[in-house]
Amino acid sequence: QVQLVESGGGLVQPGGSLRLSCAVSGFTLDDYAVGWFRQAPGKEREGVSCIGGSDGTTYYADSVKGRFTISRDNAKNTVYLQMNSLKFEDTAVYYCAATLIYGTGWLGLEEFEYDDWGQGTQVTVSS
Repeated sequence: QVQLVESGGGLVQPGGSLRLSCAVSGFTLDDYAVGWFRQAPGKEREGVSCIGGSDGTTYYADSVKGRFTISRDNAKNTVYLQMNSLKFEDTAVYYCAATLIYGTGWLGLEEFEYDDWGQGTQVTVSS
């Protein structure tokens, strides 16, 4: 059974940093894409970043390029999202999600492609 559990959210000042963690179980990270998505109040959920494949290919939304870094530790079955230079507009509930990509070569942030989701963790950027 695939499970994903996010942690690491909290309150941070603009310009600050947070590291989110997504602990996964029930699958092998090399065979799946794991993505981070976020949903701000009153807005639709949007893709932030994803990582997948045996080589750990990554992809970022334009809004976070250069500020966020996604990585994974296969030994710990955990995917991380390091968020630096946080802005007010980064405030949202952050979710991690997973989808099987083995043999497909696919990697992306189309929400409908992801089958399994965590419960989310709140990130608030405020002074």
